[in-house]
Amino acid sequence: MSLQMVRKLMEVLMGNLGVKPDDSKIDALIGFKMVNMNFYPTCPNPELTIGVGRHSDMGALTVLVQDGIGGLYVKLEEDIEDVGKKGEWMEIPPVQGALVINIGDTLQIISNGKYKSAEHRVGTTSTKSRVSIPIFTMPNPTEKIKPLPQLAERDGGARFREVVFQDYMSNFFNNAHEGKKSLQFAQV
Repeated sequence: MSLQMVRKLMEVLMGNLGVKPDDSKIDALIGFKMVNMNFYPTCPNPELTIGVGRHSDMGALTVLVQDGIGGLYVKLEEDIEDVGKKGEWMEIPPVQGALVINIGDTLQIISNGKYKSAEHRVGTTSTKSRVSIPIFTMPNPTEKIKPLPQLAERDGGARFREVVFQDYMSNFFNNAHEGKKSLQFAQV
C-alpha cells in the first residue's frame, strides 16, 4: 500500500463532499500508520468463537489485505434489497487481488457524519486457518479532530465536538468490541 494511494482516496472522498482540504490537513489525518498481522487458526466450531469482536476502526481509513478465505462481516446500517435487513451481519466475500477499504471513525467525525465508519467483526472457519493484514491510517495522537468547518456550516452545526485523537483512542480501547459505542465520546 502506498501513502499516495491513501492520500488520493482521501482527496476523492473529501472532493465528493465538496471540500478541498490542503495536503497538510490530509497528512494530519493519515500521519500515523500501523500494520497488524492477524492469524486465525482453524476452529472446529467457528460459530462458538469470534476472531475479532464487533467494532469500527478508530482511524481515517483502513486498507485490508485478505488471504482469499473470507471471514470479514459488516453490520448493515440500513435495509438493502437482495442483501439483508438493518442490523444483520453480511459476510464480505474476498476478491482475489482486491483490497478492502474501511472508513473509520475519524473520517465519520471530520465528515460530520456524511461518511459512516463500518461496524465489522471477523470470524474463523472450520476448514482453513487464515491471515488478514489490516493497515490503519490515523491522525497522530496529539492531532485534534472535528468536523470540517465547511461541512458543519452547511449542516447547520457540528454533530461531533473537537477531540484530541489520543483521548479518542483511550475511549476507543475502553469500549473495545462494543460496536460503534466509542463514537458517542465525540458526539455533540
